[in-house]
Amino acid sequence: MSLPKILAAAEAGDDSLTASIPDTWMQGRTAYGGLTAALALEAAMRSQPDLPPLRSAQIAFVGPLAGEVTVKTELLRRGRTAAFIEAQVFTDGKLGLKALFVFMVGLESSIDYAASARPEVPNYADAAPAMANPDPKFFTGNLEYRHALPLEERHTPDFMRWVRLNERDGLDPMVELMAIGDALPPAAMALFERPGPISSMTWQINLLAAEPATTDGWWLSRSTADLARHGSSSQLMQHWNADREPVMSGMQSVAIFV
Repeated sequence: MSLPKILAAAEAGDDSLTASIPDTWMQGRTAYGGLTAALALEAAMRSQPDLPPLRSAQIAFVGPLAGEVTVKTELLRRGRTAAFIEAQVFTDGKLGLKALFVFMVGLESSIDYAASARPEVPNYADAAPAMANPDPKFFTGNLEYRHALPLEERHTPDFMRWVRLNERDGLDPMVELMAIGDALPPAAMALFERPGPISSMTWQINLLAAEPATTDGWWLSRSTADLARHGSSSQLMQHWNADREPVMSGMQSVAIFV
């Protein structure tokens, strides 16, 4: 079942949203983090009318989520320029994800600066397909991947791929970005000498476009580990649209069990 269908079947309550996560969206014993974060964002956006654009999100992956999940939201504060909404995702009454979303209007400013350079990579139409996990229950079956970095660089802790959802019609672009934002393997996995389990712990995101848009659903995603030690990895994450304009940046903490 695609993300648009999951959202269409979700039941809304007072400051809550209940949805069913199919087996095809799992990654081990928990649902794919991008999906649960997208559900949390969808619930937050439904909870308040006329919200300004999403600007930032802080997400903690507290525990496993699977099957029927309920998102509970709370408006922490809404002022003239910004709204802060907390969202918590539960399964069987147990907390699995906690998020803080910040929505903010655009402000007139004399400052206009962008440090991100346009990546010099093959266009998605010319990029080679990238293999996904063959397990039919693994979430990657809901996405399409294409290589952006040369294959000879795959042993460095740096992954860069074109990514898109197989089905995305009707999705809010912010929810779509949230759903693909965590779709790459943790960059430190490129250093593994043998397969082993990992677990995302926290995810900090900043949105760089008030109305992100792309072509044919393709987004360019990059994850680069800057430190992997003592069972913990820190990675930087960047995302661009098909024209390689920056749309989202962030960082993530990942636990490594090898």
